[in-house]
Amino acid sequence: MGSEHALNPTGGVLFRRGLEEPALTFQLLERILSSENIGEEWKRVRANKGAPGIDGITVDTFPDAFRERWEEICSTIFAGKYSPSPVLRVEIPKPDGSLRPLGIPIVLDRLIQQAIVQVLGPIFDSEFSESSCGFRPGRSAHDGIRQVQHFIRQGRKVAVDFDLAKFFDRVNHDVLMSRIASRVKDKRVLRLIGKYLRAGVMVNGSMQATIIGVPQGGPLSPLLANILLDDLDKELEKRGHRFSRYADDLIILIRSRRAGNRVMASLRRFLENKLKLAVNEKKSKVAPVEECSFLGFVFVRGKIRWSEKSFREFKRQIRLLTGRSWFVSMDYRYRKLAEYVRGWMNYYGISEYYRPIPEIDEWLRRRIRMCYWKQWRYTRAKVRNLLKLGTFKREAILTALSRKGPWHLARTLTTQVGMTNKWLYQEGLISVKEQWVKIHYSR
Repeated sequence: MGSEHALNPTGGVLFRRGLEEPALTFQLLERILSSENIGEEWKRVRANKGAPGIDGITVDTFPDAFRERWEEICSTIFAGKYSPSPVLRVEIPKPDGSLRPLGIPIVLDRLIQQAIVQVLGPIFDSEFSESSCGFRPGRSAHDGIRQVQHFIRQGRKVAVDFDLAKFFDRVNHDVLMSRIASRVKDKRVLRLIGKYLRAGVMVNGSMQATIIGVPQGGPLSPLLANILLDDLDKELEKRGHRFSRYADDLIILIRSRRAGNRVMASLRRFLENKLKLAVNEKKSKVAPVEECSFLGFVFVRGKIRWSEKSFREFKRQIRLLTGRSWFVSMDYRYRKLAEYVRGWMNYYGISEYYRPIPEIDEWLRRRIRMCYWKQWRYTRAKVRNLLKLGTFKREAILTALSRKGPWHLARTLTTQVGMTNKWLYQEGLISVKEQWVKIHYSR
């Protein structure tokens, strides 16, 4: 097998030689390591970039570092002797101030995991529930949000809002592997996945074993989560419930609180006994649907809105990007602001609540005017720039001499006459209203 695999020395794209096409239909490991599959998945890994793992090798340096070793790596995988590297544990801040642990695999393991997902994904995906919307081709969080809205319009006004306690950290390996083995008969692939589950994590230079859990951060973990939780989906469908699930986020729509309490109790037993998972009692609840959020959205009188928590995080990020003490050029500020706003609106722009949109634009313009006022700094510069923008000399001087702060002065008639809305947009300021309109009228 060792002579059948190589790295393309010209483009850094991985390929494979000499394997008969018919074998790809029956042998999963051969399909995973085929030239077509590895080549396509390398493009995805390269496009996703990402930080290096414990070996320090980046996506850009990976082809040169592993080109000569690729044949040997393939041979060890086929022989069942390949040992994945531990993932690098990092913690990223969450909006509520807590930290979310992430595991960063080395680039080589990201590539192999991505290749496994590409082959195993279709095998499992065809059997997944229509109410499972996370990390599946052709599906998104928006599909889950609209599912919930549809169920609410059917008269289901009570929600069973489930939160699984540290789901990715508590996945039972035996339970998970039994679910995978029900569809995957290539024992070499099962052995390889098992090794990834037990690869361990590197925390502050110290190696820690992983006897339970699936590290978040690798390409394989979302598929494994869906495989394990498919049992939960099937149980809900068997009971005739209407629900939507995105990875470990689950909401069930019920017609009455009494029924919701029964569902909560019975599913808690199911999760604990069959899947060996725990329910987060503090965050899980049975309540009117308007008191619950799902994937950053709430539902008010059947309409989709972003949640207050999501909006607070949006404003927090905008304050950082329009901070007076962030000493960057306005062009750079505009560019980073546009990237963030477009990304936020592409997700939250499905909100059907228009009223706050003009207010957001007004607030954003005021913060940008404040940035200019701070940037101009000296009285002479303020007067000169205001005159250049068309304000009257007397008003420009009086405003420039004012001892009031930049936030107050950013809303004065003088600064608004000078830094008009049109001028700000010509300079590069993105319009939240335009983004919202584009999303809603392009459907």
